[in-house]
Amino acid sequence: MAKPRRRSTRNNAAKSPEREAGSDTGETSVKTEQPDRADDDKCPACKDDADDGMSTADKESWVRCDACKTWYHWRCTGDGGDLERIDKWFCKECFEKNPSRTITFKPPARKSARKRTQLDYANLNSGLESDPNRWMLMLQGKTIKDADFPRMKGSEVNLEWLENNEDALTQPIVIPDPEGLGLKMPSPDLSIEEIAEIIGEDHPVEVIDVASQSNVPGWTLKKWAEYYETDPEKRDKVRNVISLEISGTKLGDMVLPPKLVRDLDWVEKFWPNTKKGRGHAYPKVQLYCLMGVAQAWTDWHIDFAGSSVYYHVLRGAKTFYFIRPTPANLAAYERWSGTEMQSNTWLGDMVDEVVKVVLTAGNTMIIPTGWIHAVFTPVDTLVFGGNFLHSYNMVTQLRVREIEIVTHVPKKFRYPFFAKLCWYAGEKYLRDLKAKEEFSPRVLESIGALADFLVSESRTMERGTDQAKREAKDQVPGDRVKDAPAMARELRWRVQQVQGHLSDDEDAAGSGVKRKRSEGGAMFKHFKPRTWDKILEKPEENVQKVVKGHKPPEEDTWDMDWIDRLDESAMEGDGDELELRRRRDVVIKFRRTGKGLERQRIERLVERWEWVRPDKTTGLKTEHLAAAPPSGDEQPEKVEANGS
Repeated sequence: MAKPRRRSTRNNAAKSPEREAGSDTGETSVKTEQPDRADDDKCPACKDDADDGMSTADKESWVRCDACKTWYHWRCTGDGGDLERIDKWFCKECFEKNPSRTITFKPPARKSARKRTQLDYANLNSGLESDPNRWMLMLQGKTIKDADFPRMKGSEVNLEWLENNEDALTQPIVIPDPEGLGLKMPSPDLSIEEIAEIIGEDHPVEVIDVASQSNVPGWTLKKWAEYYETDPEKRDKVRNVISLEISGTKLGDMVLPPKLVRDLDWVEKFWPNTKKGRGHAYPKVQLYCLMGVAQAWTDWHIDFAGSSVYYHVLRGAKTFYFIRPTPANLAAYERWSGTEMQSNTWLGDMVDEVVKVVLTAGNTMIIPTGWIHAVFTPVDTLVFGGNFLHSYNMVTQLRVREIEIVTHVPKKFRYPFFAKLCWYAGEKYLRDLKAKEEFSPRVLESIGALADFLVSESRTMERGTDQAKREAKDQVPGDRVKDAPAMARELRWRVQQVQGHLSDDEDAAGSGVKRKRSEGGAMFKHFKPRTWDKILEKPEENVQKVVKGHKPPEEDTWDMDWIDRLDESAMEGDGDELELRRRRDVVIKFRRTGKGLERQRIERLVERWEWVRPDKTTGLKTEHLAAAPPSGDEQPEKVEANGS
């Protein structure tokens, strides 16, 4: 569209060609100079008393409806938006006559390669108040796709789905109807005033000014309820509440997270029950009440420590914008977050793609670990949700925590008691590994990442500064963990042993009792081992030859002396003749994964060394088996390696 033109008076505008243009077409005209005051030169949206003060204004901006061609003061109708961005605009009366009409915005100017001063999209320069609508204005001209996330029934979202589907909890899922989800929610008729009465009208609440995305101090639930119940047109600013935690309140008793969330939540699984509830300090992140008004916006963020989120819209609607947590996207988020770029750069321009999902009343969504998202509230909305850490993506959870540290996120905005919860989880998993519990590959990978984190915490206790040592030690739960460094290193060792595929005859915690391979499949509920796409068995190799070597000594330590010596090359030379029999079996397994291919090579080598020269003393033949026990129940050594 052409650049907006000025008009000198309202009467002149009535005679302009645009006045006679077709409906819903034409260009928006702007007047930045004071018009001549005439009886008919009035804004239809002006109040009489407000219009009397016009003579004191140095300049005034006008906007024309593209349907009825009537001129209005922008200050009366624009809701604080940026008039320079408007392409087509319609007044309230024309909207009511034809709801299909849409206000459109000008396309962004073509980018230039010349260096120029970055504009602060928060529009805070010159002391002007921020525009709460600027967030949606930034979306104009951006490429945003509709997400194709799975839509599931509530009864399908369970542990069996999680264990049998390798894509489970790797992307958000939408549950249109919560039936079967194990979810408990208050009545959709619950008002904000009732929430204030239940929790307490004097209860402090953190309120966010949407325009500046900053906290506004001094708010109570009573004050918030009065603001929320005010007519939207009379609200002075757009505000949002996204962090009202309700655990331990009567309102919290009305909310129950989905069954899957309760089954996975580390706080539910690992934090001692005797140290939860009223009067105890523990991670209170499971129950949040979110109250947003129309046009509210929450800018790009990742939930603290990469925690996953369940999100139920009790009333209203929400539009989510998502960025996938790939390594490149997380790196871009780290560069953007907490820097000057956050105020003048649209994060979506720095990543591979942005997708959106619209939730309406009754919908539930589960957002997995690390997904970067922003949220728009089109109408007044009431939401209940919560955060939870779990054992299916500890790697990304720790990566997000690292980003929080690098970008200097204040501790009060991080996951509370994160390290202490990790110690509780590590102590429980160590006991499980000692008891020979079996875990799926995803869980085992997470336990390994957890063990590495706890070992790093132990090193801080041993080698860090005095303050760092104190902070790390304060996070160790003394009721469960007596020797933190030893526990952390043992956990890491046991995970490595399991990931190294120990032979089946490993003693159970040194008891001397052999582990028996399960003949019936999975050893715990809901776990089914993944199948291989192809298994190749190479032909068995048999070697038999005669070499020379010295017999092992008669001392009790002969086995330790010969562990490293029993090699064919070491046996060449002088000594008694001995016969070597060697059998080698090789099995190679293949399967496709979500990211490529996995190959596992299993090689089994059995050697028998037999001295054939008669004993000088007795004249009898002797036989020593250095690589296998002398009984008929010999068990060959098995070594497995992934990707070899």
